[in-house]
Amino acid sequence: MAPGETANSDAPMRVLVIDDDRKLCGLIQEYLEPLGYKVTLTHTGPDGLEAAKSGEFDVAILDVMLPGMDGFDVLKELRKDSDLPVLMLTSRGDETDRIVGLEIGADDYVPKTFSTRELLARLRAVTRRAGRQGERSAAKSDDVETIHVGPLRVETASRTAYIHEALVELTPLEYELLVALSRAVGRVLSRDQLMDKIAGREYDVFDRSIDVHVSSLRRKLGDDPKSPRYIKTVRSVGYMFLSPDDRDA
Repeated sequence: MAPGETANSDAPMRVLVIDDDRKLCGLIQEYLEPLGYKVTLTHTGPDGLEAAKSGEFDVAILDVMLPGMDGFDVLKELRKDSDLPVLMLTSRGDETDRIVGLEIGADDYVPKTFSTRELLARLRAVTRRAGRQGERSAAKSDDVETIHVGPLRVETASRTAYIHEALVELTPLEYELLVALSRAVGRVLSRDQLMDKIAGREYDVFDRSIDVHVSSLRRKLGDDPKSPRYIKTVRSVGYMFLSPDDRDA
């Protein structure tokens, strides 16, 4: 498969870049298009949001600092009705920016000091994840299950989760993380295992964004990492989803 092709089509991958740094946009376009990607550039928050919601793109690269509407607001509006994969650009390498972006629905992040190789790897990872999610959705009639762990219920048919019948609002990636953990109750999953299950990443073994997603998932489950009811951190290894017996012990 050529670098810019989708998993299910010979059509080039359609990339939307939303950034007011026109020089950087040009560099991204010059790098990706010879590899077979079709790149469209927008330079304001409102224009980027309109383009992202059009359904014409396979992935978006979204800057945090934008005129008219910042990247976080663009992402919040987009996530109301779209699962378009989003790779966020952070100009300052600010951990707060990364955490906020991931918690409100970004699929991954990359600092503006990225190498072209890193950008390509992360683009491939988020689009591969989206493709696998689409394949699972298409086949969900053959893979329907309900996962019960204490008061938690996960419905794979509808991709929803409930605690005591109250809906837990999750991003697509948080849902995949919850399913992976809850299917392995009582077993420790390493960060690499979790990355493979939810993203299929093949780069940057020191990437810690998985910890940010776990932190966000814990918050939405009402879990306390110091006294966990659901997700236990196993130091230097990974995470374990606790069984009711373990929680009561």
